[in-house]
Amino acid sequence: QVQLVESGGGLVQPGGSLRLSCAASERLLSFYSMGWYRRTPGKQRELVATITWNGNTNYTDSVKGRFTVSRSNAKNTVYLQMNTMRPEDTAIYYCNARRLPATDYWGQGTQVTVSS
Repeated sequence: QVQLVESGGGLVQPGGSLRLSCAASERLLSFYSMGWYRRTPGKQRELVATITWNGNTNYTDSVKGRFTVSRSNAKNTVYLQMNTMRPEDTAIYYCNARRLPATDYWGQGTQVTVSS
């Protein structure tokens, strides 16, 4: 069973930065993509950023230019660097690993709160 363990969440002031980490129990290259999603109360889980096995990245419009997704294959870890954070970034952030054609694995989630 694939395990994904997130860390790095917490409380940050508007304009501040956080870095989330997701450690996978299997080699990152065994997945087609890794990514981050988030969910706020009353809303569906939404994609934040993904990175494919060959390094292609994708971001939701609201985080472009502020968030950066990256990976370390040597450490089996994917990261989400979040800068210039806004109150609307407050959510539970989930790590995702995807194998084709359609198998998703999820972490337990980590709370991120942006507030003064």
